[in-house]
Amino acid sequence: MRLLHTMLRVTDLEKSITFYTELLGMRLLRRKDFPEGKFTLAFLGYGDESDHTVLELTHNWEVASYDLGTAYGHIAIEVEDVYAACDDIKSRGGQVVREPGPMKHGSTILAFVEDPDGYKIELLGGGR
Repeated sequence: MRLLHTMLRVTDLEKSITFYTELLGMRLLRRKDFPEGKFTLAFLGYGDESDHTVLELTHNWEVASYDLGTAYGHIAIEVEDVYAACDDIKSRGGQVVREPGPMKHGSTILAFVEDPDGYKIELLGGGR
């Protein structure tokens, strides 16, 4: 068994694809419209789906907003340098919602950014 993907519902697919590809460095692996169901699926990741867990973005064409709820926590992404990654994300218009620094009650360097729909993404330094 292996983990295949995580799915997030998004309100603006193009804006979300731009965020995950241009700010977080993922590649758009595949995308498909389902006109009869009025939705589009886009799969993004850092490698081929046959070898990597990926992110599925689901855009329901007639939905303008979602309640993120209180159960969702975050997606974690390892980066080489958390400080540099945050500087790069900010310079491209991304929102850092927790500046880089040591984890509370620990020494792991981390930060949080937010995607266009408000989902939190944790950035962790390599070699945690």
